[in-house]
Amino acid sequence: MNQVSRRHGTRAGEPAGGPATAPVRSWAGGRAGAVALLLAGALALTACGAGSGSDGTRDLGSGSRKEQGSTGGGQPAPDAVAPETGRSAAPGGDAGSGASAAPDAKAPDYLSTFALDVDTASYGYARRTLGDGRLPAAEDVRPEEFVNSFRQGYERPEGNGFSVNVDGARIGSGTGGGGGTGASDWSLLRVGLATKTAPPAAERPPAALTFVVDISGSMAETGRLDLVRKSLTILADELRDDDSLSLVTFSNTAETRLPMTRVKGNRNRIKDVVEEMEPAQSTNVGAGITRGYEESVEGHREGATNRVVLLSDALANTGDTEAESILKKIDSARREYGITLFGVGVGSDYGDALMEQLTNKGDGNTTYVGDETQARKVFVDQLPAHLEIRARDAKAQVAFDRKNVRQFRLIGYENRKVADEDFRDDSVDGGEVGPGHTVTALYAVRLREGASGTVARATVRWLDPKTRKAQEETGTVTTGAVDETLWGGENDRLQVAAVAAYFADRLRGGDLPGAPRLGELASRASGLAESTEDSAVEKLATAIGQADRLQRGAGTDDAPEPSEGEIG
Repeated sequence: MNQVSRRHGTRAGEPAGGPATAPVRSWAGGRAGAVALLLAGALALTACGAGSGSDGTRDLGSGSRKEQGSTGGGQPAPDAVAPETGRSAAPGGDAGSGASAAPDAKAPDYLSTFALDVDTASYGYARRTLGDGRLPAAEDVRPEEFVNSFRQGYERPEGNGFSVNVDGARIGSGTGGGGGTGASDWSLLRVGLATKTAPPAAERPPAALTFVVDISGSMAETGRLDLVRKSLTILADELRDDDSLSLVTFSNTAETRLPMTRVKGNRNRIKDVVEEMEPAQSTNVGAGITRGYEESVEGHREGATNRVVLLSDALANTGDTEAESILKKIDSARREYGITLFGVGVGSDYGDALMEQLTNKGDGNTTYVGDETQARKVFVDQLPAHLEIRARDAKAQVAFDRKNVRQFRLIGYENRKVADEDFRDDSVDGGEVGPGHTVTALYAVRLREGASGTVARATVRWLDPKTRKAQEETGTVTTGAVDETLWGGENDRLQVAAVAAYFADRLRGGDLPGAPRLGELASRASGLAESTEDSAVEKLATAIGQADRLQRGAGTDDAPEPSEGEIG
């Protein structure tokens, strides 16, 4: 069994535990159902950041280091400070001789820093695309969102904040010709973060939700505006009397259909306004978001959960079409009032990249909804996780031990990068995470020969949503916890995460060490679906099989509705 040590309750500024370890740098994704879609969406959370590199790979004995961002002001985790500052590290972790080391040479970077991410839209849209008989575009595949779409079964903390779970297994070589050279030298390391499950729904704070609905011509397709209308109508019956709702629509221009209105006594009025929505002209996302934030500020309620929810296929073709330009217009409202932007993607053609950029920069997150069945899964079963924020600006930093680790690679999170020195700079954005959420980061790790002892120490830092005080938790993993063989081992959930990550990597043409081919991945997913009795894993096996047939030119079958990850 994997052995993991955990440390809880570390306050900002305290050491993350244990003796100093040299830093490491990454080298290198009916009725109630639709109701919850919108309410939950309005209250969902986000994240951004992760380490990156030109090829995703770093040899930790090379002494090279990629320059970090320039925001400054923060500090790495204290256990990650290199003792040989100003020198290159020898492969064994010892400092080079003073005569051979350049005085200004930088120590190798043994840190990987990223902001937390609970998005799952990339996986949902990939499954929709495969079901339509097409392979998803490589740029729309984000491995972390594939991995975070599945249950992991992490230990939950007793109070607010996070538990830190770190484990792993040896990768070895795949049996389907996908092992690659040197795969037997690699291990898969899993860093899992989890928040406490949500309280009963009746205990949540009131909600003040502004829905920004795309009514452009493309939304006339079945499964777009019709689903939005039905969902909002049901929502009018399901919201509490003390909740509030406003509605903005946009095509080529934006229009306020309903100012912020208390639900009590106005349910029929809300339904009438929703029913009047009809497809119009082009898609001016910028105008819709700008008007939506204006309405949210106008109807802002102290002590309530204030959210803007964008429901769109995100195929912007009028006005501002760039995320940064769009959000710049509402930046002051976003920061002053703490209003987050949640994106609900719909449609067979979907602007995934724009929606993801908007929600990342808008301190929110995004999901993809194909039909009401999926809405029930995500927003009824998982609704409580979206009703409050447990952590603001949450970031993770993983410090690898140079004496034991030769190379490592963070799988995905390329656009969630945070500069190592900004880990403790609380002015740098992280991710907002709610109750019952889990976040998983997978690393391919190459250990040194004879490695023994600590492999990595993972620290998560976040701000308390009420007091804004910074807190930290830390978990450590040793070589003994990664000795078990990945495939066929006892940890089914780690294997599910591995299958999801390898699947994403194959779809975007990657070269992860030990990655099985799609046919083998489909077989492994089918076996895991049986052992876990998890229908979501069964659907993963179906999606991988569809991708395998498409890549071989053999066509595909219809896919079931997309499934989302663990919340609860």
